[in-house]
Amino acid sequence: MIVPGTLTAMALAVTTLRVEYLVIAGGGSGASNNTSGASSGGGGAGGYRNSVSGELSGGNSTAETPLYLTFGVPYNVRVGLGGTAPGANTQTSGSDGQSSTLATITSIGGGGGGAGSGRSGGSGGGGATGGASGGSAITGQGFAGGSGEPGGNLKSGGGGGAGGAGESGSGNATGGPGLYSSITGTSVPRGGGGGGGRFNGGLGTGGVGGGGNDSTSGAGANGTANTGGGGGGARLGEQPGSGGSGVVIVRVPSWVKVSFSAGCTVSTTAVGGLTAYRVTATATSGETVTFNI
Repeated sequence: MIVPGTLTAMALAVTTLRVEYLVIAGGGSGASNNTSGASSGGGGAGGYRNSVSGELSGGNSTAETPLYLTFGVPYNVRVGLGGTAPGANTQTSGSDGQSSTLATITSIGGGGGGAGSGRSGGSGGGGATGGASGGSAITGQGFAGGSGEPGGNLKSGGGGGAGGAGESGSGNATGGPGLYSSITGTSVPRGGGGGGGRFNGGLGTGGVGGGGNDSTSGAGANGTANTGGGGGGARLGEQPGSGGSGVVIVRVPSWVKVSFSAGCTVSTTAVGGLTAYRVTATATSGETVTFNI
């Protein structure tokens, strides 16, 4: 018999649970370059999907609808790795990041920076010098990469970010900015694009939210882990940066029992009467999360 007004009664009266989420894919790596007087593009940020009311999702779109998941059913959870940077002095485009997944929500990995045109992805990679175009982005997940400079100071494009496009090489080659979310109770930026390579010196700065700087200091910086930030691009003969890994964050009422499969690396944060579960790594693509009363 259900006794009205008790927590048990409320729990037993429902079969589905409202789940807020932030799902970010791995960022793309920067590209390598071996052409005199040239440089290569920064990596695009991993796709960014957010359901927290009042916040933005990728591409500066409105927050998505939370998931409604059934109690007792295992749902797939996967944290995408960042793209691995190619070796120095190889004239090779960057690697795309891996996708991240929570149940039916999938964020697409960021596009690798271009040794020519930037690669497409959640956010697009920046294009190389010589006027190469930036990679396109997935609608609702991020922005395109910037194009490379046609000539002059020979700067490549910055990778696109969750909150803005990568800057072209005709500008400062800055990676696109990420977005802020307070799903864990503290406002944190994630999803910044990698800075484009600058042959003439100066710094191709990574976008706020984990984007890596270019190789002006000797090697391109990696995107920050668990932000989906893109890796920094490279000048002639230098090492580009790898993309940062993604993250999956779920937030549910604190009375809900949440269990993850053994291959998940998870931390928790209390947010008022809610608990945020931050999944920072998954050992396989078949890991799961289950919600119970």
